[in-house]
Amino acid sequence: MINHSFYLHYLGLTGVIALGIILRFCNLDLKPLWMDEVITAIFSLGKNYYDLPLDVVFPLEKLQDIFIYQPGKSCAQIAHNLANQSTHPPLFFCWMYSWLGLFAPLGENWIVKLRSLPALFGVGAIAAIYCLNRLAFSKAAGLKAAMLMAVSPFAVYLSQEARHYTLPMLLITLSLLGLIQIQLDIFQRQQIRLWVWLSWTIINIVGLYVHYFFILALIAEFGILLVLLCLYRANITNQLPVWLASILSISVLTLSFLPWLPVILRDYHRPETDWLYSPNHIAPFYQTLLNWILMVIALPVERQPLAIAILSGVSMLCFGIWLGWQVCKGLRQLWCKSTTHLATLTLLSFFVVILLEFFAIAYFLEKDITAIPRYSFVYYPSFCALVAASLIITKKVKLKIKNNSIITIFFVSFISCIFVIYNLAFLKPFTPEQVAQTMNQNPSTPLMVVVGYGNYQDVALGLSFALALKTVRNGKEKVSKSHIPFSSTDFAFFQKTPDFQSIWAKLSQLPNLTTSNLNLWVVAPGIKRRDYPQQVLLSQSTVCNIDVKQHYRVGVPYQLYRCGEKF
Repeated sequence: MINHSFYLHYLGLTGVIALGIILRFCNLDLKPLWMDEVITAIFSLGKNYYDLPLDVVFPLEKLQDIFIYQPGKSCAQIAHNLANQSTHPPLFFCWMYSWLGLFAPLGENWIVKLRSLPALFGVGAIAAIYCLNRLAFSKAAGLKAAMLMAVSPFAVYLSQEARHYTLPMLLITLSLLGLIQIQLDIFQRQQIRLWVWLSWTIINIVGLYVHYFFILALIAEFGILLVLLCLYRANITNQLPVWLASILSISVLTLSFLPWLPVILRDYHRPETDWLYSPNHIAPFYQTLLNWILMVIALPVERQPLAIAILSGVSMLCFGIWLGWQVCKGLRQLWCKSTTHLATLTLLSFFVVILLEFFAIAYFLEKDITAIPRYSFVYYPSFCALVAASLIITKKVKLKIKNNSIITIFFVSFISCIFVIYNLAFLKPFTPEQVAQTMNQNPSTPLMVVVGYGNYQDVALGLSFALALKTVRNGKEKVSKSHIPFSSTDFAFFQKTPDFQSIWAKLSQLPNLTTSNLNLWVVAPGIKRRDYPQQVLLSQSTVCNIDVKQHYRVGVPYQLYRCGEKF
């Protein structure tokens, strides 16, 4: 009987991990790269912004040349590029560069290879959350946590992003695992194991060089550990070694991050971080609640008909309220049970401290990070662990009801994952595919897209549009049954110095066009609709007239001009 239960448990864990792999690797190339993923690609390929074709016109067919792996780069070179042109620590990008090097030359499926490493880290997080809850609560709680993360639409969304979210999420989970083990050693086993402290310290050092938000998790963990050492010091027989280990760990972590400290201080004041706005009254509170709901259910809401959006929104809210009630009842039991009280206190305190840090950043630093659901990866491991543990109940009379609840959550989350991987939920910011389809409304007409840039993020945004446009035009060309030829497409990035008037002047100085008819799209971050002129002179001879019906905005405005009349 014991062996049968043992095999069933690990068979279930294997099945959960296998399901997590399938969901994370399904349709990895379906969604277009968006701005942040383009930034990942540039630095992970061993390049920087100086390698891009700026202030020149280039054909869309040459776009692939931008995203070619550059061999022979060191991690120090990648770190130098990031320190000068971005706002991120280097380790994730160094590992991504090594990963892409395994597949060089990357070929046409380079986007799948770019996103596959974060997907692997997402699978690793499933195994890590199992270990965390197994140590903190029980084997059953570990299995439920793995299941919950495997089918979490939020976790699947992060895993399919070519960004450094799943790696720090994995490291935070492992760090919490180390914290729980340290507490068990201190308060129950009354011992200090050097390898546990060393492993925990190394994980935290790696995390600091992966994502700046790991600092928030580190502050929370050390704060919780120090508070517990003070509150329960009477239960510690070997206080001196414990305090020495704590002080030594903090000192090593601080010294290890000192080389990068000037960079992070400079990054905080860079203009690339100014896109986060001040909070709107109580917005951080309800935005946080919405982020919790999205961790377990994500139905189609964005870019949907109003009726569907309302139905999906109401359904998500009702499901969130029901699940919240279930979790609160379970947490009350975990808190009152002596064998799970310490783990519940630790994980719940971590969760609360991170939330307080988020609110402090929003209200005191005036950068509302609660408005960005993906940043919730910092506290998601504790959220997942507590929700899963709260669904485990020992009262036999309620076992059937609780099992039904788990099945319901699993089914709803699984369906949500299907929406995510088929691009119906968690849509990419700036919707590159929508922009590309709009620009490609006249496929038989020659097309030029001009992006004005004030910083390199504008360039990355423009490249995301270019990649989506290339996919749309190539795709329609393959499936088209008509004999209408698909015309050429040109792209250009022009710096707006001192303002956008300089770009209109640069357009007039371009070489003569080889066609008498052209659609000109102008992407102009930072300007308003009224700032677009009625006419634009192109190549000193062609007049482009504004099409007032073809003005759009997806965070940035883009406007169509129809060119053809000779000046």
